[in-house]
Amino acid sequence: MNLFPSFNEAPEPQHASSPTDRFIYEMQLHGYRPFQDEPDPRPLPEEPAVQGSLTTIFDALFEMLGDTRLEPDLEDLFWSTVNLFHRAGERIQRELDRNEEAQRSGQREQDGSEVKSVELERLIAEGITMLERRNSFEFMRDFAADLFEAQTGSAWRPRTGSKISHANMTAAMIDSRDFLSARRRAETEVLIPPGTKIAFAGGMDYNDHDRIWAKLDQAYAKHPDMVLLHGGSPKGAERIAACWAEARKVTQISFKPNWTKHAKAAPFRRNDEMLSVMPAGLIVFPGNGITGNLADKARRLGIPVWQAGGD
Repeated sequence: MNLFPSFNEAPEPQHASSPTDRFIYEMQLHGYRPFQDEPDPRPLPEEPAVQGSLTTIFDALFEMLGDTRLEPDLEDLFWSTVNLFHRAGERIQRELDRNEEAQRSGQREQDGSEVKSVELERLIAEGITMLERRNSFEFMRDFAADLFEAQTGSAWRPRTGSKISHANMTAAMIDSRDFLSARRRAETEVLIPPGTKIAFAGGMDYNDHDRIWAKLDQAYAKHPDMVLLHGGSPKGAERIAACWAEARKVTQISFKPNWTKHAKAAPFRRNDEMLSVMPAGLIVFPGNGITGNLADKARRLGIPVWQAGGD
């Protein structure tokens, strides 16, 4: 074996980097970076660091453009800086809304299997992360808005949408609201007999008896243990539905608005109470905006909505 090769021999070829080498290099350069569907263990930015960095950004812009011909453009630049964080929070809020719908769907699909359970747990973990990210961007926006006001003398306002802050939505408050909601639901369910709950809504000026009875008969044929929920209006579609329940010997529960306690908000509170029972479906006949509000809320909760004249 020649331990001392001559200079005439061909040099050792350049070897390409192996996958392991590239992985180690990435880890050294960037650290651990989780994929989109993996939990991210990295901490959120600390508030003092955020405040210091944002203050530096605003000061740097002022020092760069102040007392120059570009000084009139400073206010727009400051506004855009705040808007960056506002738009980021709105984008995450939309993702959070989709996650909420996915969680509701996952809850309905639970069949006791480990696969469905793990999938729901993943959605919950993603939702918690989104909440924390949204709140962080809202904190950045609010602090940047204070800097904007200090620099320009006017309050920052978004050109579209609204400036909503969830900073006061603490874990204790969320737990408290969950507890009160669960307690209210439990108290309501005690008063409602067992069976498939079907909610009904319609305007006080709608009087097509044949269509209402036909739709209710269709629901009753599908759910023989049907329990009818309605708003208890003295006339119109809901009164016709009540007469149908009496004729068919179907149990009915009326959720009448409490005008004394809730004043103008009474119909909307009535809608919330009816949907808190989580009916299997909602039958909607033409009505006013309150009926439309009930249908919109039901759809957001994942409750099937059957419009008048639909299948």
